Amino acid sequence: MYDEMRSERLRKLQLLQDAGMEAYPVASDRSSSNADFLKEFEALVGSSAQKTLAGRVMSVRGQGGIIFADVFDGTARVQFVFEKTEVGDAAFDLFEKAVDQGDFVEAEGGAYLTKRGQQSLKVISWKMLAKSLSPLPTEWYGIQDPELKLRERYLDILLNEDLRDMFIRRGKFWQTIRTFLLDRGFLEVETPVLENSPGGADARPFITHHNALDMDVYLRISAGELWQKRLLVAGFPKVFEIGRIFRNEGQSREHLQDYTQLETYEAYSDMEKGKKFVRDLYHTLAKEVYGKTQFTVGEHTFDLSDEWKEINFSEEIKKRFGLDPITLVYEKTGTEVQEEDLIELCQQHNIQYEPGGQNIPRTVDGLWKTVRKTISGPAFLTGIPVYLEPLAKRSSPDSDVVERFQVILAGSEIGKGFSELNNPQDQLERFQYQQQLRDQGDDEAQRLDEDYIHAMEYGMPPAFGFGVSERFFAFLENKPVHEAQIFPLLRPKK
Repeated sequence: MYDEMRSERLRKLQLLQDAGMEAYPVASDRSSSNADFLKEFEALVGSSAQKTLAGRVMSVRGQGGIIFADVFDGTARVQFVFEKTEVGDAAFDLFEKAVDQGDFVEAEGGAYLTKRGQQSLKVISWKMLAKSLSPLPTEWYGIQDPELKLRERYLDILLNEDLRDMFIRRGKFWQTIRTFLLDRGFLEVETPVLENSPGGADARPFITHHNALDMDVYLRISAGELWQKRLLVAGFPKVFEIGRIFRNEGQSREHLQDYTQLETYEAYSDMEKGKKFVRDLYHTLAKEVYGKTQFTVGEHTFDLSDEWKEINFSEEIKKRFGLDPITLVYEKTGTEVQEEDLIELCQQHNIQYEPGGQNIPRTVDGLWKTVRKTISGPAFLTGIPVYLEPLAKRSSPDSDVVERFQVILAGSEIGKGFSELNNPQDQLERFQYQQQLRDQGDDEAQRLDEDYIHAMEYGMPPAFGFGVSERFFAFLENKPVHEAQIFPLLRPKK
């Protein structure tokens, strides 16, 4: 069926060529967007002014000596009205015989109000801009196959106004963040995507080969965290980057391998000051992009205008599981937790555990995630043990925990900020501990970055750092994160 329809369109392409009309001309003479034409319509109708509009034919229907075509240019739809007496027999017949839904056309004419009150363009001449050879799905049914919706995303966007609006909001989401930061004196920077040593996060990197330098390199796993902190050493007080990062890990409703992330760093600030900064940012995003602050995500409802609760990680783990994550003492035995204790806890709470290959930090984090799923938020999670965060400063009241918070919304982590560690000796010890975890088989543990330590030894000011990914946008849309990307990665068709 498809082959027959394509053959018919090729025949119509030949009709255009035989009539001397280019099917894919170099230039368009469009003088106005459809949206601007409609805005000016009242002033144009009844005047002698002529406009040239262009766009894709979304539907076409004829009634004897008159043809109506709905044309969409990405800004609005306008009905083009072709009357044989206005455009001439030859041009009218060619349009009728050679134009299909999906073609891009251009037409010159005047503003015209139909008997039914439809604001239209009455055409006096037209030309083809691009002949489509594949038929579009019908607008009424659209694309029904879920995989095809993602694989031919461009068609789903064309036919689905709600989806198109979502991506307009996505653009506004990142632009609002950018404006928020620029208005507060932050400098936007770009840092390397290819790195000798990936840092700034606990994640498994992608590895590739740099032919010119003949060496393996890594795609970054953070939006330049260690590079941006080098810029604090360099004297820039406020920096940020919105960029793509890559993590060679599993895929789920909340996780992807490549996605967009914001990371920002402010000298002479800290976690406590950062809480207000983050609340203001999230509230601004909600109001500017959605015009509201209350959202429902799955079974959770939260309001970003509410008071943000503070939840203590260590206290919750101890209360829920009888395990002190600071001392690692298990209340059931009164002694330091053993592997059999961890296996028992994980079995009780349906947490995957790999005997002999899973370390205590990963298990403690897994226990917390079962608690997190029950919290709607908005909330700040604090009280995280030092061994779970190698880049945050120790808390002054309790040196066993770090000055770090996570934003908790709808049972998930949606942003992380902390008082940046600027003690090079402490940082070296933390990196060395992470290396021990790597040596024991944890391939997500962080690497020792000696160049970063060297830069820090010149002196780095106290600072607040914060990061949030496009997961936040997907949550506000109440969609899996891959559906909130314009072109998510898919396996090739077999």
